[in-house]
Amino acid sequence: MNNRGLASPVDADDHSRGPATAPVTLVEYGDYECPYCGQAYAVLEDLVDRVGDRLRFVFRHFPLVDLHPHAGPAALAAEAAADADQFWVMHEMLYTHQDRLTEDDLARYAQRLGLPDAGAIGYRARDHRERVERDLASGEASGVPGTPALFLNGRLHRGPVDLDSLTEAVRTAPAG
Repeated sequence: MNNRGLASPVDADDHSRGPATAPVTLVEYGDYECPYCGQAYAVLEDLVDRVGDRLRFVFRHFPLVDLHPHAGPAALAAEAAADADQFWVMHEMLYTHQDRLTEDDLARYAQRLGLPDAGAIGYRARDHRERVERDLASGEASGVPGTPALFLNGRLHRGPVDLDSLTEAVRTAPAG
């Protein structure tokens, strides 16, 4: 059982939405090919809409490449999009097209965003490997048991990942 909290505090390098001053910060460790993360994606989008400025949402990569061979390249594509300030747009594309994450698919998504294909796939995408590995190491140090793993104000969320349960968890989260 994981009794550890979030090992790496949220910082300016993290991909985040919502005010930094929000009373609750939710950090997700996710995998773009994980079906459970895909289900959580829709719930977390609704949660962000429902709770508004009470929540800062942070996404960190945790590709389980042994189970999901396209998760690593997808994470690199998201980071390539981040270079063009399009992380969240690519994040949405990857989760809403989870069944289409081949290199050709990633190249199409990059093209839709106006990114050079090589920035999202292939050799140049490796420039972003350090960032993805940093997120993975952070998750491992935090005791991430699998994906999606959610931390509310630094504490692992052990409850259901549905809109009502997460809304209540945000409402009652201890100060971080």
